[in-house]
Amino acid sequence: MQWHGRSVRKETGGRIRFARGKRRNEIGSSPADSHIGEDRTKIIRTLGANQKIRVMRAQFANVANKTNGETRRVAIETVDKNTANPNFVRRNLLTKGAIIKTEIGEARIVSRPGQDGVINAILI
Repeated sequence: MQWHGRSVRKETGGRIRFARGKRRNEIGSSPADSHIGEDRTKIIRTLGANQKIRVMRAQFANVANKTNGETRRVAIETVDKNTANPNFVRRNLLTKGAIIKTEIGEARIVSRPGQDGVINAILI
């Protein structure tokens, strides 16, 4: 968990002395850590009674092919590359920008699996 309240520093670099402590509603949520596996999602309640759908595990991705304009639902084999963190490749974590290996070739994830509840990708 991470505190997502106001910064402790001013723009000038000086320290802000808070008149109150941290609040429960300022705590961020834990990361989704979306893996490859049998489909599993989790519904999270957000501010204003809205909802986010988290992908906990996913087996398939919606891969769009720009050349002919068609989109197919294909199985995800592995994570080839992830610029967010090299350790995510070893753990097969699915994040936005990750390069995944699919049945029809390599694709880059363009959706946010931990926020959107779906894995959309573009064929490379």
